[in-house]
Amino acid sequence: MTGRAHEAEPLLCPSCALRFPLEERFCGGCGMPLTYAEAKPIDSGGERRDRARKIDPSFTAGELVRVAGGRHQAEAEMIQGMLLEEGVPSMLRRSPGFDVPDFLAAGPRDVLVPMAGAEAARDLLLAVDMAPQERPPEADSGSEAGHAARLLAVIGGGAALAALVAWALLQLPS
Repeated sequence: MTGRAHEAEPLLCPSCALRFPLEERFCGGCGMPLTYAEAKPIDSGGERRDRARKIDPSFTAGELVRVAGGRHQAEAEMIQGMLLEEGVPSMLRRSPGFDVPDFLAAGPRDVLVPMAGAEAARDLLLAVDMAPQERPPEADSGSEAGHAARLLAVIGGGAALAALVAWALLQLPS
């Protein structure tokens, strides 16, 4: 075909490379949608496709469970990247109880994985020493009592200091 024949048929089938006039929309041979012959191929998916190819399908079943947490968005994304390299899919969620607008990267994040990948994720995080450390229940109850005692001591000390300052001011000669 000459250059003029190609100009008259500017559409091309991306599958079988047959050319068609502008009036056509689909290839008569294979049924694929036609594209412009001069158009460059589009990279469909890009980063998403690359990420999806890394995921091991055996780790995708079940409810989402929390396996780790990051102190901020960047740390949580680093954990998410390590899990992805091992084939474990994950998602991030802002940890409850932290009052910062969602568009900010500050604030803790939970890293969630499907139940099927939870054990593999925990093993990986333990290997790199990033697994959440569980505290024994006794430590929690003792620390609450310790916090209350410290708070009471600070309040009492502040009241004693205020009384001492007031007494000193009354003792000054006028």
